[in-house]
Amino acid sequence: VQLQASGGGLVQAGGSLRLSCAASGSVFSIKSMGWFRQAPGKQRELVAISGSNTIYADSVKGRGTISRDNAKNTVYLQMNSLKPDDTAVYYCNALIVVASGSNPRVYWGQGTQVTVSS
Repeated sequence: VQLQASGGGLVQAGGSLRLSCAASGSVFSIKSMGWFRQAPGKQRELVAISGSNTIYADSVKGRGTISRDNAKNTVYLQMNSLKPDDTAVYYCNALIVVASGSNPRVYWGQGTQVTVSS
């Protein structure tokens, strides 16, 4: 199983970005998909996750929207009103079952850089 993230880049404060992450390979079912981020010198933190529930970090509530296309095994993160504090490497994350009867495992994408200039 591989997670391929895309959509990062350089954006001015107040702008928007849409991140995408597609799961490929031996995917039987996906329990959840989400996004984490890690800024320099900081720990990786949850941004948003979509599973049986949808959870957002307080820092992105009202500015971020997570969505999924289950037919494409893809998760999206729309981020609006971006701030310099949103600058980080964004990692997609998925809890995936690879075969009937197997336990779900956590997979991570390679990360995509988001830089917000002031």
